[in-house]
Amino acid sequence: MEHTVVNVIELRGVSKCYGKLQAVYPLDLDVQAGDIVGFLGPNGAGKTTTMSMMLGLRRPTSGTVRLFGQPPSSLQSRARVGIMLQESGVPGSLRVDELLRLFQSYYPYTLPTAELLERAGLVEKRHALVSALSGGQKQRLYFALALAGDPDLLFLDEPTAGMDVEARLHFWEQVRGFTALGKTILFSTHYLEEVDALATRIIVIDKGRIIAEGTPHEIKGLTADKHVILRTNLPADLVNGYPGVRTAQVQNGELQVATTRPEDFLRRVFSEGWEVNDLRVKEVDLETAFLSLTEEVHV
Repeated sequence: MEHTVVNVIELRGVSKCYGKLQAVYPLDLDVQAGDIVGFLGPNGAGKTTTMSMMLGLRRPTSGTVRLFGQPPSSLQSRARVGIMLQESGVPGSLRVDELLRLFQSYYPYTLPTAELLERAGLVEKRHALVSALSGGQKQRLYFALALAGDPDLLFLDEPTAGMDVEARLHFWEQVRGFTALGKTILFSTHYLEEVDALATRIIVIDKGRIIAEGTPHEIKGLTADKHVILRTNLPADLVNGYPGVRTAQVQNGELQVATTRPEDFLRRVFSEGWEVNDLRVKEVDLETAFLSLTEEVHV
């Protein structure tokens, strides 16, 4: 007997219009159990609108959204979803542990309060007023609230905004532990190095359409750019005028050049007699690939 695999997230022909403005064009999307999806897009790309439709916060103009095979507004799907927004609007007059217990009361099954505090790194702040928390501490509190119902699907919207480096590392360590249990995550962030390190799959949306989808390695392979790094007396301003060069800048005494024609660039550097030391050529990073993909859409 065959068993039908139910997608954790399923969008079919989903679009959204605001009057005459087409914010999201019809799109199809499947996210399966255990996926860690980085959902990327520039401002105004339709990313937030699409995530809101996934969560049932906005109604699609056309198409259907399903979470675990059910409408996102159903009690069955809502009980299995955790959401971490940039600003959750929680009451600042409550203490941290009081707020956690309040959120736990919304779910049929919850993680223990002590575990939530530990995962969020807020054990020492359990009796603090929410209004007294720093920006980074509030972000960690929102993470604990998202985990309160032991969700199978976790939405994270800019989760590490306002966190210092140590807090960010602790946060993603906890997220990795969460995914090791077979949970599914869809997250957006402007820290693309976090996407590169954590995501098993990346979706890039721009101007209301999905323009790229794949693993981090596959996304980086979609651009022809290469990074040429060298120590030289060649000015970066001059390099920016070379054919095929997208960006050129000096960092830590090294000229770093993103170019679609690395061989032509190096041939010209050598023919013009510029000094060249510590030369290396690298594949582009995710940020460069992302910028290249979204720039192509706007051309």
